[in-house]
Amino acid sequence: MEPSEGLNAFSMPTATTSSLEPADDDRVMAAAQQIVNSLNTPKEVRENMLSIFSGFDNRLSNISDLISDSASTGVRFEAAEKVILRWNPDASCHSLRWEDSPDEAAEYLSAIDEILKSVVNMSVRSDNEIMDRAETSLQMAMSRLEDEFRLILIRNSVLLDAERLYGSIRKVSLSFAVNEGEIDEEFESFAQVGSERECFHERGASLGDDLCVDLINADAVIELKEIADRMIRSGYEKECVQAYCNVRRDALNECLLILGVEKLSIEEIQKIEWKSLDEKMKKWIQAVKITVRVLLSGEKRLCDQIFDGSDSIKEICYNETAKGCIMQLLNFGEAVSIGKRSSEKLFRILDMYDVLADALLDFKMMVMDEFVCTEAKGVLAELGDAAKGTFMEFENAVKTEASKIPMHNGEIHPLTRYVMNYVTLLVDYNEVLNSLLENDEDEANGLHDEDIELETKTPFAKRLLSLILSLESNLEEKSKLYEDGALRCIFLMNNILYIVQKVKDSELRKLLGDNWVRKRSGQIRQYATSYLRACWIKALHCLKDEGIGSSSNNASKVTLKERFKSFNACFEETYRIQTGWKVPDPQLREELRLSISEKVLPAYRSFFGRFGSRLESGRHAGKYIKYTPDDLENYLLDLFEGSPLVLHHSTGNKSDMKVETGPTCFRATRNRSIRSLID
Repeated sequence: MEPSEGLNAFSMPTATTSSLEPADDDRVMAAAQQIVNSLNTPKEVRENMLSIFSGFDNRLSNISDLISDSASTGVRFEAAEKVILRWNPDASCHSLRWEDSPDEAAEYLSAIDEILKSVVNMSVRSDNEIMDRAETSLQMAMSRLEDEFRLILIRNSVLLDAERLYGSIRKVSLSFAVNEGEIDEEFESFAQVGSERECFHERGASLGDDLCVDLINADAVIELKEIADRMIRSGYEKECVQAYCNVRRDALNECLLILGVEKLSIEEIQKIEWKSLDEKMKKWIQAVKITVRVLLSGEKRLCDQIFDGSDSIKEICYNETAKGCIMQLLNFGEAVSIGKRSSEKLFRILDMYDVLADALLDFKMMVMDEFVCTEAKGVLAELGDAAKGTFMEFENAVKTEASKIPMHNGEIHPLTRYVMNYVTLLVDYNEVLNSLLENDEDEANGLHDEDIELETKTPFAKRLLSLILSLESNLEEKSKLYEDGALRCIFLMNNILYIVQKVKDSELRKLLGDNWVRKRSGQIRQYATSYLRACWIKALHCLKDEGIGSSSNNASKVTLKERFKSFNACFEETYRIQTGWKVPDPQLREELRLSISEKVLPAYRSFFGRFGSRLESGRHAGKYIKYTPDDLENYLLDLFEGSPLVLHHSTGNKSDMKVETGPTCFRATRNRSIRSLID
């Protein structure tokens, strides 16, 4: 364009300032806009234009500044465009390494800022050619920024230190022992014939309050924020969000893998054997805690830092990133909840329910996605149903456990040990079980005959009472397997005492109450009385005066010999059998010996004192008078040790007999009785 043509193109009617009315403002500004559009004309044309219009109208008094700024903008735009083109991601000969070239990265970001300002500038927006170039440059720049954004996220992701995190988890291990015995398959995982082992259950693991982990190197966060800011301002927020979510979603999945949570289908999880599943359940419980306290909180902090200034984008990025991680955890929880129920799973399921219930509160505060929260509520309900159902099935298994092999020495049955240790551990879940069993209509079934105040008992306490009642009923049935009535009493005493001691020594006592304890202690005394009656009445009958005569002088030697001989036979047989019987509790063992002593020794001492002299002077006296009262007292110390012994004929001498040394404190505690067991 020739200079004159440029002038003619922008010639306007001559007018004074006063001749222009306000209605002419639009025409004046339109003329100014045409002047701006002529910036690509030769310099001399622009100078002529400037001289003509510099004093044309006070409303155009700043036209020279407008022209100057527009020219400057054009120069800066071209410079910025060159920077963008130089680092075109499609160029084969150039590659900008963002982290290695901080100065060039800063220059690149400044170039983007300049183009964005140019696009906003009115003069450029009215020039289609410039706008096309600006759009092309921004497309190149955004492609570059998206790649760099993704690479910086990947390169600067911080892998979880699992050992450090697990080290920060405080663990409480609960254990219980199971002795030899044979019980049904339902309980085989906790008891095996001929073996004794301890079973552990970890409970109460929690993270330290000061745990805080950066998921991205702190220095990189600033760069990520700078890039995200340019992409959002350029209208490329969708690409930015997609890049962020893809990288961070994969990073969180890798974190779960480090924590031991694999991505498995529900079908795959249900095929895992219990030992392996138990380990996975433990890791899942820890992973949920770490996910909430470390991963989700760290991810939210990261979104807040990178996308500061855009609440909607922060929310979208956080929800989309967290969703995959949470759903993977919920998938495992759902698989466990619908899997086969067995008693050993109950503790893990309760732990899973407990930790997910806590996590759900955090989800509601941290995750705005209603779908995720709804899914978490659903899985929580399924775990609760699984826990409740497993507990009910356990009670039914206790009630119907039908092993028919009696404990050969009247020992504590493995079922008793297992059930009582099991419920002792369950007390730790008192609160959660009360909430799960709150609306259970069958919780008081069969308890109305018990001398307890049911209305004051919690739902869990009522279920425990029902469970222990089922155990006691089963033990009563198992006691009928013994042909010897005395051994039946020993068996019931051992088992009921074990139950009472477990209750007294744990939080079970608070749940079941002192009345329950006193009633069971009374049962033990009744069994002790029944034992004495069933076992020693025949021996005591030999020591009665009936059929002997009114005095020792008139007593028939033949009858006395028969009486002593019968008593010896009864005592030796009882000794042989009952030294093999087992009373594990030392106090009960001592009290039983004392009760026997109080029944038998006075009668024998009296009989021996009145009639022993009639036979001592005769031939073969040792054949009939084998034991002195002191001998009997010493022999009683060998009862209930679980090692069968045989008495040999050796009056007053214990060295010839297969006898193990009994407790030495027997005489010192004669004033104690079975009644002391309830104290």
